[in-house]
Amino acid sequence: MSFVAAVTIWSGLHRRSFLRWFWLRVVTEWRRATVYVPRWRSVVRLSGLVGRDRGREYRPRLRRVRSEGWRDRVRVRMVPGQAPEAWEARREGLAHSFGARSCRVRVLRPRVVELDLVHSDPLARPVVVPPLGGVEVDFRRVVVGVTESGRPWRLRLLGAQVLVVGVPGAGKGSVLWSLVWFLAPAVRAGLVRLVGIDPKGGMELGQCPEAFDRVVYDNGPDAVALLEAVAAQVRERASRYRGVRRLWTRSAGEPFTVLVVDELADLVAYQPDKGLRERAVRAVQTITSQGRAPGYAVVGLVQDPRKEVVGFRHLFSTRVALRLDEPGQVDMVLGDGVRERGAAAHEIGEDTPGVAWVKQDDRREPERARAFHVTDGDLVELRDYLTYGRVHEQPDDGDQWQEAA
Repeated sequence: MSFVAAVTIWSGLHRRSFLRWFWLRVVTEWRRATVYVPRWRSVVRLSGLVGRDRGREYRPRLRRVRSEGWRDRVRVRMVPGQAPEAWEARREGLAHSFGARSCRVRVLRPRVVELDLVHSDPLARPVVVPPLGGVEVDFRRVVVGVTESGRPWRLRLLGAQVLVVGVPGAGKGSVLWSLVWFLAPAVRAGLVRLVGIDPKGGMELGQCPEAFDRVVYDNGPDAVALLEAVAAQVRERASRYRGVRRLWTRSAGEPFTVLVVDELADLVAYQPDKGLRERAVRAVQTITSQGRAPGYAVVGLVQDPRKEVVGFRHLFSTRVALRLDEPGQVDMVLGDGVRERGAAAHEIGEDTPGVAWVKQDDRREPERARAFHVTDGDLVELRDYLTYGRVHEQPDDGDQWQEAA
């Protein structure tokens, strides 16, 4: 009885440590003993993951099981001659065999993979934005939400370009305004200059024009002229940095510039005037290919990921796939083979706007995350903060979901 009482008190007073040091360890041992150990031999054999040589059977070894509540992490040592692709091709069968909703495969080191057997969605609830200001902005680690493992979702802007793709209603506005929200203190201090183009007539960027140094609400000559002006600034600043500095820093004495284009395809693919379209493509390619070192970043938002729409996707080092229509679109956005590793952006539900799969060029594995839920009220606070320096009290109904787009 004393043990039960101690556990009850522990769970009530320090729930986080109780879950981490007691409950999840109990669940881990339970699932290892009742799910994975009894089924392992038959599952890997029926899945075709065993190897045979001279009448001898070689089975993958179950190295470790660790339960985190929403997922089980199962570490496996592969048999000689086996590649991770063999496990990636059998993800769905493994998920069903072990009673999970889905399975993802991550490579830890040679011959060792880890299976993420997912049982629930930790990103099912909207994520409330943090208070404005109060933290120093790191342009390499811009916080725009949370990952499914509970860590901050950070996007790199300095030295990178970001492409955000998703169908209407997928939450592109959530990613956009989460970026602006985090950058707001630097914008107000003059460290960051935001430049925007909204071909939809201001339906998105017009919600907080105060955040932008300059913004154009069409895809015509004014928008193309703005792109060409930014491209010229990139070339001019790069020529001044030559032989002086390799990468923009705060000490450079000029602002870090972020170009935001809401629906990039309207400029580079759907513009009916061929001359304007070609000028827009050249300007965007110049900014994305040459702007990293001199302190220029592009955040492009797109609905249609086809190659003929955005033919220079490879210039975006960070790609964000929100909800997509078709399985083939996942690899179009994130890269070949990423869907086979578990990045099922085409399976994101309509009721979870802002949920996305993120792939960075310097990382093999994609990451699942959810952007902050930026409400209309939050945008009013953002405008007041940028204009007057006022910060509102956080509302109590922050869990209520209203798409900002």
